[in-house]
Amino acid sequence: MAKPQPVVPLERIANRIYLIRGEKVMLDHDLAELYGVQTKVLLQAVKRNIERFPDDFLFQFSKQELENWRSQIVTSNPTAKMGLRRPPYAFTELGVAMLSSVLGSKRAVQVNIAIMRAFVKLRQILASNRQLARKVQEHDRKIAILFDTVQKLLTPPEPPKKRPIGYIHHKD
Repeated sequence: MAKPQPVVPLERIANRIYLIRGEKVMLDHDLAELYGVQTKVLLQAVKRNIERFPDDFLFQFSKQELENWRSQIVTSNPTAKMGLRRPPYAFTELGVAMLSSVLGSKRAVQVNIAIMRAFVKLRQILASNRQLARKVQEHDRKIAILFDTVQKLLTPPEPPKKRPIGYIHHKD
């Protein structure tokens, strides 16, 4: 039986997951687009249920973070300020999981499932990259040992010290 196609392709979601404050997050306007609602509708639903979104689920960019964010993304129209009139809200994985319960539509549930799968896939990729990095480090260590051994073999030995021929007078 064929696996059903997700409502939103994994790549489209993965491209909207950012690392901010050491957390993998998605921004309010990206989530609104994926859920098929306006950003203000998404935020109204969140604000009506704010007790479901503690600080580890949701935070708003500081003004400095917003400026840093803008400076990292090059746009052809600097006066547009990337369409952001206010600092966006960032939803952690836990916050995204909570969103489907406050939005309540079938699409919200389907999109939420796709997003959760994207977060899991991202964790798997990061874990495999860590394993690969460990293997590369071990390989590099072995190569360094091999290189040192070959270097020692290629270095000609010092000539043996010759003992002088003849009588050596020792003073007692």
